[in-house]
Amino acid sequence: MKLATPQKTTSELVDYFGGPASDVYFQRARDTLAAAELDAVVVMDYFSGGAGLACGITEAVGLLGTVLEEGDEVLAIAEGEPMSERETVLRVRAPYSRFGIYETALLGMLSSCSGWATAAHEIVEAAAGKRVISYGARHVHPLVGPVMEYAAVVGGCAGCATPLGAELAGLKAPSGTMPHAMILMFGDTVLAAKAFDAHMPEDVLRIVLVDTFKDEAEESLRVAEALGDRLRGVRLDTPKERGQVTVDLVHEVRARLDLAGRQSVGIYVSGGLTVERIREFEAAKAPVDSYGVGMAIAAAPPIGFTADIKEIAGKPIAKRGRIPGAAPNPRLRRVV
Repeated sequence: MKLATPQKTTSELVDYFGGPASDVYFQRARDTLAAAELDAVVVMDYFSGGAGLACGITEAVGLLGTVLEEGDEVLAIAEGEPMSERETVLRVRAPYSRFGIYETALLGMLSSCSGWATAAHEIVEAAAGKRVISYGARHVHPLVGPVMEYAAVVGGCAGCATPLGAELAGLKAPSGTMPHAMILMFGDTVLAAKAFDAHMPEDVLRIVLVDTFKDEAEESLRVAEALGDRLRGVRLDTPKERGQVTVDLVHEVRARLDLAGRQSVGIYVSGGLTVERIREFEAAKAPVDSYGVGMAIAAAPPIGFTADIKEIAGKPIAKRGRIPGAAPNPRLRRVV
């Protein structure tokens, strides 16, 4: 799937990335170099501190494309491609004065997004072909939640919960139906399901939460009877206080739906899912149609990135411990 470019970098964002969101020592370096009238074309390599999926490259290239000028070069590997530890995934050849101030922002984009995408990829692999939806925006700051969901889609998630996350990822629409709060307001799952069916557009899937008031299997049958063939599925989101969703519960709900002639009703599982729990469901051949995953993606640790100058004015150079000269990587392609 070809992912859409995230929101265009505005001049306001560029100012933010190079000002209040930038490490102050880069600002002081810029001011010192400018006062000393010292500048040169440099080659700077951005490389990973660990293996995983490279993500954040599209956003980083968008920023660089805004601040660099004709004749400058940016090379990168493709968004969502596997990367090895210490692999250079992004390279800039340009006067240092044009982009040095953005090192904090560029490393942050690569580090956070690669961490989220890598975690999502591991979860998607564990799901063995089942759809995985990212529900993790509620676990991070709202200014970064949609970017996290974009990264989750890069990692293989089939959908995400926020409209902006879906837009960034090039999806037609976000995924999600109803929260427990809505069902609690109605006071009955069937009443809530009927109202939802009556008032939501046809392109919104009729998937109903069935763990709010009664036994999940009982609620599944009640909702299936009320909505008939319009019911796409039931979602099990049993909290820890009730033992969470288990393999046995999924098997029971599936069996009771089938006995009632509701074979077309899918089962969607969410609530504290981790890669280990999903592997447990899959190993037991639990009849799950889709998984909703939040914290396991949203709270994934970033994969640290480093930026090093490797050439100045065509001369290989590096700080101690690093090898002078641009690191070979045949996967790099010019993108700016």
